[in-house]
Amino acid sequence: MVDIFANISENNKCKLLQILEARTQFFKKNETISTNVNNGNNIAFIVSGLVEIIKIDYNGNKSLIDEFYENDIFGNMISSIENNETSIIVKEDAKIIFFDFNDIINCKIEKGYYIQFMKNLLSSIMEKLEEKNERLEILMKKTIRNKLLEYFKLNSQKYGSRFIYLPFNFTDLAEYLVIDRSAMMREIKYLKEEGFIEVKGKRINLLYDR
Repeated sequence: MVDIFANISENNKCKLLQILEARTQFFKKNETISTNVNNGNNIAFIVSGLVEIIKIDYNGNKSLIDEFYENDIFGNMISSIENNETSIIVKEDAKIIFFDFNDIINCKIEKGYYIQFMKNLLSSIMEKLEEKNERLEILMKKTIRNKLLEYFKLNSQKYGSRFIYLPFNFTDLAEYLVIDRSAMMREIKYLKEEGFIEVKGKRINLLYDR
């Protein structure tokens, strides 16, 4: 995960936040973030905490659209946020910095720390787009088994290890894969019995060729 303030001193970071008129806000667990990012020009940077974007359909079914951690960014431009259809929920107390993208691109300063910030921001956006493409690859699979195996494979390749540590619980995993949790747990049981995987808590060991 790319930190948009990487290789920028604390002093220059403070200057940058002031120049860009960034706003820092604190949110409590289970609080909903609303107007701050519904504006299409806003980008949010998570200093600390955990944030989820969820969607609830007309039947009341909840889907986990995305999850964001420390040093992550989100906003209408780079996340699946749709007014009146999605909610942005704080899952752990969070400190978030909000930027207006227009202020960023219209900034006229020619300082090394600003150039570094722009490089970091671009890298972070590209990383988020890659993650969205990976999820599309997973969701295109027709069966629960193939969705799980694709998710395991992509994460194994990303971290170069047969061991995968789920970033969320199994309920959230089912929502992320847009599948029924009970059906998913049955499929995980079959994969264990057939020698495809070992599961210990949130750690999954892949026993098959990736």
